[in-house]
Amino acid sequence: MSIATTFGLNLLQLAFVVGLAPLFSGIAGRWRENIQGKRGPSIWQPYRDLRKLFAKEDRRSESATWIARFAPYAVCLSPMLVTLLIPVLTDFPLFGAFAGDMLAAGFILGIGGFFLTLAAVDTGVPYGAMGASRTRMVGFLAEPVLIVILFAVSFVANSTIPYIVQQQWVHPPAHFFSPAHVLVLVAFFMLIIAETGRLPVDNPLGHFELAMIEESRVLDFSGRSFALLKWGSAMKMVVLAVVFVNVLFAPWGLATTPVLQALAQAIIAVFIKIVVLLAVLVVVETSFSKLRLFRIAEYLGGAFVVAVTAMIAAVLSP
Repeated sequence: MSIATTFGLNLLQLAFVVGLAPLFSGIAGRWRENIQGKRGPSIWQPYRDLRKLFAKEDRRSESATWIARFAPYAVCLSPMLVTLLIPVLTDFPLFGAFAGDMLAAGFILGIGGFFLTLAAVDTGVPYGAMGASRTRMVGFLAEPVLIVILFAVSFVANSTIPYIVQQQWVHPPAHFFSPAHVLVLVAFFMLIIAETGRLPVDNPLGHFELAMIEESRVLDFSGRSFALLKWGSAMKMVVLAVVFVNVLFAPWGLATTPVLQALAQAIIAVFIKIVVLLAVLVVVETSFSKLRLFRIAEYLGGAFVVAVTAMIAAVLSP
């Protein structure tokens, strides 16, 4: 395969994530409102919001430094870099596929969250600092879960490179349905709920400052900066969903050759898989009452136990 073709496929995968991320966010928001008995906004509303925000002027706190200016770009660029490491539409490696494994992808996504946390404190808004503190608490509890999940994946699939893991399970051998793999799926699903601000103690659509976790960090952003933050958050959700459905849960339906028909079929298949995952996430999110803040440790502690059990099962399996 030529270098031009590889770069073209990389751009296609990047366009899929960047272009459809607001649509997936709109679909999830519409379904959430429908389940709650409301009409809900149009699934195209995130695109309208982005267009409106990009047309507005940035307004920042006078005490803000370069961190507040750089954070929106870090949040937006980090999922775009991860897109180069994971199989979004093709099951054969592209340029940059072996530049990092899933742990490196987690670190890259963490860079955006790190700078956003610093920016929330940098603006001098007390609610931003409160949200930054809560987000770091969630991060400190979620990162061990991710590490243990990757250890379990390495034992089951003998690698943590997303393309290699996907190839290990595309023709499901016996260990695809093993207890270790099932437990890895459960733990990673719980991790997605935590990393996308859908914990049973957080409401991503709420506007009560004292109850916010993720949204409280962006209260002092506006205009283009706020648009980049919203777009980056939507892309992060899509990237995590792609890793779950294309690498761990349903690694089928991807293009095996750089043919236009195969790529079109892959786009449809991946779109359907992500939409199904979003439906499950919305049902889970709206089915549980919001809990107190200190219950986060119990939730992520349960995810950690599931991940450790998966690793032990992978080590002890023949």
